[in-house]
Amino acid sequence: MSSIRPRVRRFLLAGITLFSVPLVLHAAGVGAGAGADAPSWVSLLPPLLAIGLAIVLREVIGSLLLGVLVGSFLIHPADPFAALVAVPGDFFLNALADGSHAAIVLFSLMLGAMVGVLAKSGGMAGIVRALKAMSSSRRGGMLMTWLIGLIIFFDDYANTLLVGNTMRPYTDRLRISRAKLAYLVDSTSAPITSIAVISTWVGFEIGLIQEAARGLDGLSDAYLVFLQSIPYTAYSIFALVFVGAIAWWQRDFGPMTAVERSARSGRDPSRQDSDASMEPAEAGRHAILLALVPVGLVIVSVFAGLYLSGASEAREGAALFEILGAADSSLVLLVASFFGMVSAALLAATVGRINVADVSNSLIDGIKAMMPAMVILLLAWSLGDACSRLGTARFVIEAVSGGLAPSMIPMVVFLVAGVIAFSTGTSWGVMAILTPIAVPLAWEIPRAAGMFGATADAILFATVGAVLAGATFGDHCSPISDTTILSSMASGCNHIDHVRTQIPYALLVAAASILFGYLPSGFGVTPWLGLAAGGALLVMLPRWIGSRPDGPG
Repeated sequence: MSSIRPRVRRFLLAGITLFSVPLVLHAAGVGAGAGADAPSWVSLLPPLLAIGLAIVLREVIGSLLLGVLVGSFLIHPADPFAALVAVPGDFFLNALADGSHAAIVLFSLMLGAMVGVLAKSGGMAGIVRALKAMSSSRRGGMLMTWLIGLIIFFDDYANTLLVGNTMRPYTDRLRISRAKLAYLVDSTSAPITSIAVISTWVGFEIGLIQEAARGLDGLSDAYLVFLQSIPYTAYSIFALVFVGAIAWWQRDFGPMTAVERSARSGRDPSRQDSDASMEPAEAGRHAILLALVPVGLVIVSVFAGLYLSGASEAREGAALFEILGAADSSLVLLVASFFGMVSAALLAATVGRINVADVSNSLIDGIKAMMPAMVILLLAWSLGDACSRLGTARFVIEAVSGGLAPSMIPMVVFLVAGVIAFSTGTSWGVMAILTPIAVPLAWEIPRAAGMFGATADAILFATVGAVLAGATFGDHCSPISDTTILSSMASGCNHIDHVRTQIPYALLVAAASILFGYLPSGFGVTPWLGLAAGGALLVMLPRWIGSRPDGPG
C-alpha cells in the first residue's frame, strides 16, 4: 500500500469505507423497503456520498460509480449480488436506452469530431486570429465569450458545446484559465435558455405549467403565466448579470482567484486536454472559412430545424413558442451536428487541402476527446435513476412542505428546487417533479389564508420562477449535472476544478436572488425593484470584493 500514491490510497480507503455504508445499513435493516413510494433520509445517501467524495478527492468517475453502487444496494437490500449485477445490467443500460440520453451522446460525439477537424485544419486558429483582431485583452476575451453565449440563446447544449469549443483556443492565448472559461459558458447557457421566450425549454416549461394548472379555477393561460414569471426568475437573470460583471472588472474571489493567477503566469492548473493532437494547427489562408461555415451551419440548422420540426407537429396558426415547443429537439441537434461534422470534413479536405487520412484521424481524435465526459454522463444518469427509484426528490419535498406561510413559498420552493437539482443533477427533472406540486401550493395556500389580488398573483408567478431558477442554481452547483459536465468538457477544464470555482459565484448569486427576489415577492413587492437593486449590487460586488490577477488587464 505504501507504494500507491497518497491521493489514490485516500480514494481507495474512502471507497472501501463508503462501500461498507450500505452493507451496514442493510444489516441493520435501514434500507429495507426504501423506494419512491416510501422515501426516507436513506434516499439522500447515494447523491450526497458521490458529490461529497468527488469534491473532497477530486475524483469524479470513481465517486459517481460508488454513488450508483450505494443506490443499487439500497434498492436491493436483501441480495448484494443482485445489487452488483444491477449496476451494469440495469442502470447503465437504462441510461443509454433513453432516447434523449442517446441523442446527447451522439450529438456531443459528432460535435467533438467537428472540433477535431477544425483543430487539425487550422479553422480554430483562424477563429482565434479573427477574435484577436477584434480584441486582444483579457477583458475583451471574457466579454466576447459572454456575448456569444447570449446570442446562442435557443438551446443550452448547443450553446455550451459551441461556445466552449470555439472560444477555448482564443481564451488560451489570452491566458484566461479553463476554469474561468467553463464558468462563463456554464453560467450563461442554461440561464439565458431558461428565460428566453423562444427556446427548446419553452414548450417543456409551458406544458408543465399547463398540466399543473388543471382544476385550478381562474388559472388557464399557461404561456401568460410563464411570461409573467420571467421577472421572478431572479437567479437566472442575476447569473447573467454577474457573469458580465466578472468579465468587465476582471476580478475574482474564492478558488477562482488562485487558478486565474496561475493561468496569468502561464500555468493553468485547471487545464485538462484529452489528447495533444487536438491542439489547433496554424491558421492558413482560408482558415476562418474552415471554422465559420461548419459552426454557422450548426447554428442555422438548429434554429431552422426546430421551426420546421415544430411546424409539422403544431396546430395550424400556432404561435412561434408553440411551434418550437412541439419540435423534436433531440433529432434536430443530431442532424445539425451531423451537418457540421460533414461540412468541416469536406472543407478540410478541399479548401484546407488536408488528405483524407488526416481528416479521418482528426474525426477520431475529436471523438476520443469527448469520451471521458461521456463516461461521466453515463454515471450521472445512472445515479439520477437510482435517486428516482429511491424517491430522493419526494423526500426533500415532503420534508419541507408542511406548515408553509404563504409569503415563504417562493423562497422555500427555490431552495428545494436547488437541493433536488444538486442531488440529482437534472434541471428538467426538477421542473417536472416540482411544478405539479409548487403551482397548486402557490395558488391554494395564499387564497386559503385570505390573500387575493396582486399579492397572491405575485406569489404564484414568483413560485413558478423559483422552480425554473432554482433548478438552474442547483444544476450549476452539482458535479453530476449534465450541463456542468458538458461545460467542463467543451472548455477543456478539469471537471472538479470547474465545480469548485463556480460554486462560490453560484451561491452568491443565489443569496442575492433570495434577498432581492424571492423574499420580497412573497410580500407582493414588484420584481422590477428587486432586479434593479440586486443587479446593481452584483455589478459592483466583483469590484469591491474581488482580486485581479497580477499585471495589467
